[in-house]
Amino acid sequence: MPAEEDDGPQPPTAGTSHGEACTYPLSSTGGAGGKHSLAAGQAPTHRPAAESRTPRPGAEDRTLGRPGANPRTPSRRLTAPEASRSNAVHPGAWWLWALGLATAASRTNNPLMLGLLVGVAGYVVAARKTDAPWARSYTAFIKIGLFVVGIRLAFNLVLGSPIPGSHTLLTLPELPLPDWAKGIRIGGRVTAEGMLFALYDGARLATLLICVGAANALANPARLLKSLPGALYEAGVAVVVAMTFAPNMVADVVRLRTARRLRGRPTGGIRAIAQIGLPVLEGALERSVAVAASMDARGYGRTAQVPASVRLTTTVLTLGGLLGVCAGTYGLLASEGAGYGLPVLAGGLLASLAGLRLGGRRQIRTRYRPDRWGIRSWLVAGSGAAVAALMLWAGTYAPEALTLGVVPLTAPSLPLWPALSLLAGLLPAFVAPVPPKESP
Repeated sequence: MPAEEDDGPQPPTAGTSHGEACTYPLSSTGGAGGKHSLAAGQAPTHRPAAESRTPRPGAEDRTLGRPGANPRTPSRRLTAPEASRSNAVHPGAWWLWALGLATAASRTNNPLMLGLLVGVAGYVVAARKTDAPWARSYTAFIKIGLFVVGIRLAFNLVLGSPIPGSHTLLTLPELPLPDWAKGIRIGGRVTAEGMLFALYDGARLATLLICVGAANALANPARLLKSLPGALYEAGVAVVVAMTFAPNMVADVVRLRTARRLRGRPTGGIRAIAQIGLPVLEGALERSVAVAASMDARGYGRTAQVPASVRLTTTVLTLGGLLGVCAGTYGLLASEGAGYGLPVLAGGLLASLAGLRLGGRRQIRTRYRPDRWGIRSWLVAGSGAAVAALMLWAGTYAPEALTLGVVPLTAPSLPLWPALSLLAGLLPAFVAPVPPKESP
């Protein structure tokens, strides 16, 4: 009789007793056509097929030519995580970073250093800005900065410059002025030295505005106002409500103008503005009443009893601290007050913080999901402080590289170590969480 084909392991037949043995075919490694005997009740062992076996360590790596790499294992890179509510950078950290860059910009008029600062701020904004409406303000601040530079040059062109110069560019007709207006002239000789001084001065002011614009583009204004201390609680609530209602009012104006256009009515002119403005104001008033009712139902406006001495101490500390902050800021921005600017600013900040903390005892409130200072927030704020401190130190040992003269005319040069210190401001582009991308 012909041999029957072996279709694989067969279970024991009903007639097989417990004492009998059943046979199973061996795998290809056990010999061709061999049989392996198992006692009844013993579990058979199956060796995996060749395609399902686990490869030896390094087998796939040799096929790819890259030892130690597995194509099925995702590569791990040291990158910042995606931004969420739990790891988001505190808005105050972004403002401290931007103010550090602005302080560095105020210490130099070198256009190369100012351009490097603008590049640092722009790179961080491009890497970490979101798709929120306030994130688009950076471009507007750049345009405002360019406008400021143009205005500064125009004023120097018309009103002249106190900088003496020997390179005359053009001569404008000069308007004679009375004796009581000495020191002021309109028209006259326009020199290259005066225009260059105006360009340097305007570029410094434009850089300050751009640094502030970077903070506006990166920090959520609502979260920033929510983080205000209790003494500024009412002001923060008012500003948040106003910022929330402003887009609604703009949407109402657009909706009413579209409706008038569809009805064939004019959308311009005094009469049209009056007819559009009344419904807009009516809608704003209705929303204000609704918000006031909801805030009253949630307990907004509660106050605690505070002794008169505490209120007086709070007022003195707050006002004195604000005056110290103003004086210290002026000392830092002005080249003459670098010696006393930083101590006065630090004292004013401490007094203001103490006054605001005492004033917060009067407010009874809770915070929903308060923003916390994490390690990334400290790194962002610390990078701005490092840039400001390094630039202040650079102004003591290399002032001629940071403050350029225009008499005689010389080409600006980029100092190496101060320029490298500005690169510390790039740290937020690598440590701050990556904002989520819009889904297509």
